[in-house]
Order: sequence, then C-alpha cells, then structure tokens
Amino acid sequence: METVLVTGGRGASGRWVVDRLAGDYEVVVVDYDHPGPDADPAPHVSFRAADLADRGEALDVVHAVDPDAVVHWAAIPVAGTHPDGRVFETNVHAAKNVLDAAGRADARIVQASSDGAYGFFFADPTPFPDELPITEAHPLEPEDPYGLSKVTAEAAAGAVARREGVPAVSIRPSWIQYPGAYACRSDDYVGDLDAGAGNFWSYVDARDVADLVAAALAGTTGTAPAVAPGTHEAVNCVAADNALGRPLLDLLRESYGQIPDGCAIDASALAEGDDRSAYATRKAERLFDWTPARSWREAAAEDGSEPTLFDR
Repeated sequence: METVLVTGGRGASGRWVVDRLAGDYEVVVVDYDHPGPDADPAPHVSFRAADLADRGEALDVVHAVDPDAVVHWAAIPVAGTHPDGRVFETNVHAAKNVLDAAGRADARIVQASSDGAYGFFFADPTPFPDELPITEAHPLEPEDPYGLSKVTAEAAAGAVARREGVPAVSIRPSWIQYPGAYACRSDDYVGDLDAGAGNFWSYVDARDVADLVAAALAGTTGTAPAVAPGTHEAVNCVAADNALGRPLLDLLRESYGQIPDGCAIDASALAEGDDRSAYATRKAERLFDWTPARSWREAAAEDGSEPTLFDR
C-alpha cells in the first residue's frame, strides 16, 4: 500500500481528505500540533508534528516519511483573520518547503489552491469575470495576501514538477461546506444577495473536495497518467449549482446591474434560467473523471458528524 503524507490533515476540510484516503493509502498526517501520545489513530492513519513554514522541519519530516505522494493541505485558510504579511509568508513558505521536499522524495503532488487565486472575492469592488463559466484559463489577479499566496503556491508546484520530474495538481475549491452545516444556506447568507456576490454564490461539499483529491492522486500514476511527470495542472472544484438555487445570469444582473459586453458567455455550458455555478469543472472531469456529486438541496440537512481520525 502506498504512503501519502497529508499536511493540514486535522483541519476542517483536511480531515475529510484524510478520511477519504485512509485505507486506499497509509496516511501520515503532518500538522503544527500532534494529537498526543495517548491518541489512538484511526486505521491506516498516523500523526507527526512539524512547523512546515520552517524549511528544515519540512524537509526533515518529508524525508523521514519518504512518501509516494504528498497532499499539501495546510494553510492559513482565509484573509482577514491574521495580519496580511503572516497569511502570505506562512502559506508561501510552507508550500515552497513542502513541495520542494516532495519533489526531492520523487513524490506525486496534490495541493490545495483556491478560487481565491482568481482574485474576485477579496477585491473591492469585485471585478466581473472575463468569461462565464470561469475556466482554469481565466487570469489570476488577486489583490489580497491569501489569493496571492495561492497563486505563488501554484507557481511553486509548477517549478517543482519541471525541475524534479514529478506530476503536480493544484485543486481550486470554492467555499467548502460540511454536511449538516452549510453556511451558504444560513438566513443571513440567503437573505443578503451581497453576501455571496464576491465568489458568485459558489460553494463545494467537503466530500466532493476529498473525492477530487483521491481522483487526482490516482490520475498521477500508472502507465498513462492524466497528469504526466514533469507537468502541473490546476483544476476548479465547485458544486454544479449555485448556493441560492436561482438562475446565475439573473443573480449577476441583479447584483451587478448588467453583464458586461466583454464577458464571454459559453451558451453551451450556461443557458438562461440555469442555476449552475459560475465556475466550470469540465477540466477536472476530463482529467480525473470527477464531477461534483453533492448539492445543498440534500447535504445541508444531512447528518453533520465529522470524520474521527483518532480516539483518546
């Protein structure tokens, strides 16, 4: 059984990734904190602690594990919660260190990027996209430290892939939601059109994110991998519908006044009256046979229990 090192695996979305991978792989979770010597890990899960922003610690822990693949999921996950410099520097240093170490270990790479890399959400005012649906070819123009850190991490993944001859995938999730705890369906969000305008009311279920991580790992191995050694691919990871369940073009007109003439709308993928997401996921489907399987219509009311990675 292959070994996969997952950074940030105890985080809100990281634990869903670990739960999805454990059993298909031996999963080594690396976080800033360790659950403690008395923790009883779930089957096929073990834990290590390291400050991944410290280059020596990151290189040491990856070298010690010697994984077949690395899923880099650790980050300060949003702008505005920490000083700007700390968000950028922590995320970039951790990504650079972990990805370099993965390349030296000849490990396949999958990492968390974000739809924040496009630069829509934290910009003021929100820029209108050049195209609808938004594909991975759209320009990346963030103004905030979080989005900029993700663009930098994607560039680092591409550099490592070229230099070390390993495959690398950057996954760009939208706002991640959890079964039974869909913040995008709260009264405050649904009742205020502006609340979701910054990312065009998009979201994605944590289980769909974890499924795409698994598919990306599988798509970087074998005799004819979807992502060949020495190459890097970025893919959107977004639910098929928008969080309000209303026609997307109507939402955009109501929120922004009009759809600019310069916005190229792919009518074959986004018709009038369609409540789909503003982001395209056809690239992930083409590369990894992945399509989002969950919608707020069912998942918002599901059992909200989280994966248990260890017992005490």
